Amino acid sequence: MPQNGSKKADKKDAKPPVGFAQAIANTAYNAYEKRLLAEVKQLPIPKHVAVIMDGNRRYAKEMGMMVQEGHLEGKDKLEQVLDWCLLLDIRVLTVYAFSTENIKRNREEVATLMDMFEENFRKVGDDERVHKHGIRIRAIGQIETLPRKVRDAIEYAEQKTKDYKNYTYNIAVAYGGRQELVSAIKKIAGSVRNGDTRLEDIDEELVSKYLYTDGLPDPDLVLRTSGEERISNFLLWQAAYSELYFSDVYWPTFSFLDFLRAIRSYQLRQRRYGS
Repeated sequence: MPQNGSKKADKKDAKPPVGFAQAIANTAYNAYEKRLLAEVKQLPIPKHVAVIMDGNRRYAKEMGMMVQEGHLEGKDKLEQVLDWCLLLDIRVLTVYAFSTENIKRNREEVATLMDMFEENFRKVGDDERVHKHGIRIRAIGQIETLPRKVRDAIEYAEQKTKDYKNYTYNIAVAYGGRQELVSAIKKIAGSVRNGDTRLEDIDEELVSKYLYTDGLPDPDLVLRTSGEERISNFLLWQAAYSELYFSDVYWPTFSFLDFLRAIRSYQLRQRRYGS
């Protein structure tokens, strides 16, 4: 009897197997993600999403990793985001990969980033998804300031995709919003000086034609990861009427659910364009 009683007690007091609670949480998470995806697909999807990919270095530090490892995980996340945009049929994606200020960072870190850019531009030029879906690859920024190997890789990706019109994937590298505007002003001034443009012809439409994003719609949504709430010299002209969304997670940990929440937030807002 004592033995049988002991068995009953053991059975009654038994705890769920290790990982059981996590499995339940994952099931609930997946169900919520599926439901949110269905809801998002029922409402207008932004045509152009711009992303400030922030938090690679802080993520690496908190995880006890090298900074370069944080950037590598950030690169992998970007490839996932491209898939998410295809799934939601977001036609234009612009990502802030490297600013004009980033060049001042540690020399070793910058060199690592340049190696990554070279590798990834060549990789995206050969990516089956890119050619299957007709994605045009563009690099925007002061490309002439980049190392020759990176410029060659950019040219490789742009040339292989130059005739595609279904989607556009912009990588802002050596980019600065103020620098972009200064460049546009100089070109317009030169056109006026040469007699090709009259002062009275200068308007918003003309200025837009001299920007890196000429021919593309302005971003509907600008989202930034890492909890910082500023746009950091990114698409200053183009984002004048964009909806802004700030996520608390670091870029390498940005999930599909986080992305859906950003899109859903955009869909629930009433855009007035200043009116």
